[in-house]
Amino acid sequence: MKKIYGLIGRNIDYSFSAKYFSEKFKNEKIIDCEYKNFDLTRIEDFNNLEISKINGLNVTIPYKEKIIPYLDKIDKSASEIGAVNTIAKKNNKLIGYNTDYLGFTNSFKNNLNFNNALILGTGGASKAIQYALNIQKINFDIASRQKNIKYKSYKKINESLNEYDLIINTTPIGTYPNISEKPKLNYSLLSEKHFCYDLIYNPKKSSFLIECEKKGAKTINGLKMLQSQAEESWKIWNSMS
Repeated sequence: MKKIYGLIGRNIDYSFSAKYFSEKFKNEKIIDCEYKNFDLTRIEDFNNLEISKINGLNVTIPYKEKIIPYLDKIDKSASEIGAVNTIAKKNNKLIGYNTDYLGFTNSFKNNLNFNNALILGTGGASKAIQYALNIQKINFDIASRQKNIKYKSYKKINESLNEYDLIINTTPIGTYPNISEKPKLNYSLLSEKHFCYDLIYNPKKSSFLIECEKKGAKTINGLKMLQSQAEESWKIWNSMS
C-alpha cells in the first residue's frame, strides 16, 4: 500500500508541492509514495479527510494559522511562529511543524548578512520570516494595510524605504493570475544597496521583482525557499516512519 502525502489549501491547482514531490518520487525511484492536493473550500472540511490513510501533509494559504486547532500538538518553533506548514503523524496524533523559516534561511545558504529588513505582509508566511530574522538577530519592521501599533503603514514605510537593505514580500500580491499587481511601494527609493525577496514563485519574476531590478536591486524569488522547506518536510515525515 502506498504512503499518501499531500497539500491542504484553497484553490491549489497551481501548487508547487504536488509537482515537486511527484518529480522527487519519480527521480529518486520512491515507488511506494504518492502526493495529492486536498483543496478545501473552508478549514472545517479538514474533518472530512480520511486522515488515517494520510501519512503527512503540507499546509498553504489560507490555512497555516487556521489549521492549528485541528492538531493534537505543535512543535516549539511552530508554536512561537504561530503558523504550521507541515503536519506529521506519530502514534495517530497530528503534530504541526513549520519548515518555512528553515526554507527561507537555507535559501541564503545560512548567510543572512543584513542590518535592517522590511517585511511586507502579516500572514503565516510573514510570521515564519519574522522568526527566521529574529534567530539571525536582524532588525525588521512589518508593513501592513492593517491599522495596528505593531505594523507600519505603507505611507510611513515609503518615507524611509532607503533605510532597509532587505525587503521581503510575503503577500500574495502579484501571484498568478494577477501578475501585473505589486506592493504599493515608492520604488524610486530603491538602489543597488537593496536585496529584494519575493516569496512568490509563479511567475518566476513578479512585477515587484521587475520594479526592484530596474533600480539596481538584487532579487530572488521564492523557489529556493519552497524547495528547501519541502525537503525539510520530507525529513520530518520520514523521521516519524
